[in-house]
Amino acid sequence: MGQHESSFVLAEGSGRVGDKGRATSQRAVASSQHPTVTEAMLDVLAAGGTAADAVVAGSIVQAVVQQDMTNHTGTVTGLFYSAETDEISELNSMGRIVPGLAAHHPVPGGKGLYSAAGSRGPMSVIPGFMPGMKAIHERFGTKDWGALVAPAAAAAREGHVVSSFEHLVMAQTVDLFLYTQSGREHFTAGGHLPQAGEVWAQPVLADTMEALAAEGPDHFITGEWAQHFVARAAQVGWSIELDHLNWTPRWSDPATWTLGDFEVSQLSAPDRQAVYCAIVIGILDALDVTSLGHFTESPRAGYYMAHALRLAHLECGFINDPAIFEDPSSTLMDPEFHAFLANKLRRSLPKIDLTEHIELTRGKTALFAAGGASKQPAGSCELSVIDEHGNWAQMMNTLQSGGIPGEVVDGVPMVGSHQINALTSPISGWLTGGGGMRSILSNTMVRRDGEVIMALGSPGNVHCTVPQVLANVLLYGDDPHGAEERPRMLPLADDYVLSVESRVSPDYVRDLAQLGVLVNPLPAYDYHMGSYQACWRGTDSTLHASTGPRREGAAGGLS
Repeated sequence: MGQHESSFVLAEGSGRVGDKGRATSQRAVASSQHPTVTEAMLDVLAAGGTAADAVVAGSIVQAVVQQDMTNHTGTVTGLFYSAETDEISELNSMGRIVPGLAAHHPVPGGKGLYSAAGSRGPMSVIPGFMPGMKAIHERFGTKDWGALVAPAAAAAREGHVVSSFEHLVMAQTVDLFLYTQSGREHFTAGGHLPQAGEVWAQPVLADTMEALAAEGPDHFITGEWAQHFVARAAQVGWSIELDHLNWTPRWSDPATWTLGDFEVSQLSAPDRQAVYCAIVIGILDALDVTSLGHFTESPRAGYYMAHALRLAHLECGFINDPAIFEDPSSTLMDPEFHAFLANKLRRSLPKIDLTEHIELTRGKTALFAAGGASKQPAGSCELSVIDEHGNWAQMMNTLQSGGIPGEVVDGVPMVGSHQINALTSPISGWLTGGGGMRSILSNTMVRRDGEVIMALGSPGNVHCTVPQVLANVLLYGDDPHGAEERPRMLPLADDYVLSVESRVSPDYVRDLAQLGVLVNPLPAYDYHMGSYQACWRGTDSTLHASTGPRREGAAGGLS
């Protein structure tokens, strides 16, 4: 454990990829994907701030030091538990489609992971980040806004040390920004990306952060930055008005489902996560999957998990913006429906050994072939906090679904939205109606016997990794740190290929082949498979926090 000059301690190994241990405290804990962010949140908590104050400060500085993962225009969502009211509130501040305007795709497909070949490229949408920060601070904040922004202004002015992981992800995704002049000037000012080990100062962004600290969040909503954003939109052919940026994020009750004495709260429609998790866990419970062993050790349990993840993905295509469509969530979360799906899986198991089919169609070496990392971007950041007052915050900030793709305005880079109007698209919206988009984000809180005991979330394939981590906790009895450590899989593909982290046994691969499933081994700890930020309360009331091994991060607690 490393003692900071302030009154907090970071867990062993903080800041590196790999196991980073757990933080414990009797007072307050916090976890994020970057040490600078966790330190900023713990400083706020040490000064008596709330969990909401901490995540506001953490998010704004995170968009300075982790532009490989987030920015000041993307999406913000979160769950906030109030000790005073004993209620969990949900915030949805996802970027918005402008109803009645044709889709604007300024960067064509084929420009890297953020603008894949064969696609139209990402779509311009109204930013969600700063309206979300404003909403959180107005509802739950207690500290001065300028003080919360100060760490971000300092990080931009003084610079931060670029890590090897940050450089890796920027190198994989920078092509989108190389398409625009402002993107090239921001990310490759000297002709190349900021290199690992270099101090990357951002004076233009520092000016913006200092204006944000002085003027408040409206600097990005109605003020000078907003005006510059609208002017840039006009330059690239997107006909929006300043009023479009001045919108109000949605506060609501989260969607809640139960398993035994656990009560799980997650984001409600148009987000898909609660429905997705309820379906997967409901199917596994109906199949009594724990009697078979763990789903990364027992081939039969793995077969059921892979199919349950696939079924949930297909069923969630019916979730849309409730302002436009009826909401089928209650039907999809019904345990009787889960029992029906479970029985369908149970009654459709293979009756013969299908290994020969795999060998004939894929070759005898297929069962021993090496796999590769997921070919997808992975830009998001999760924050997890418990404060001294008993308040909790579990929040996502992400570069996804905000701003004008590839452009940088006053030091703020933007990726836009990868929404596709399709039943199976995780991000989907309609060009008429209210402008809300469907997504699937990971904010999760769990009560047991009425008491909040755990909060967790992650970037990276959240649709399928959250139910696996929850299954490890709710069905297999792991704590969040242990649940995060276990191997994870993607949903079973239509061609019967199951991509799973390669910490499974040869017998597991062989026996799944008998069931007609070819295992595609992913890296042992694939960073596209998420890296969880979690806080939880032990049975002795000690507070714990951890950050996953697949990415960088830091967890810490007040001394």
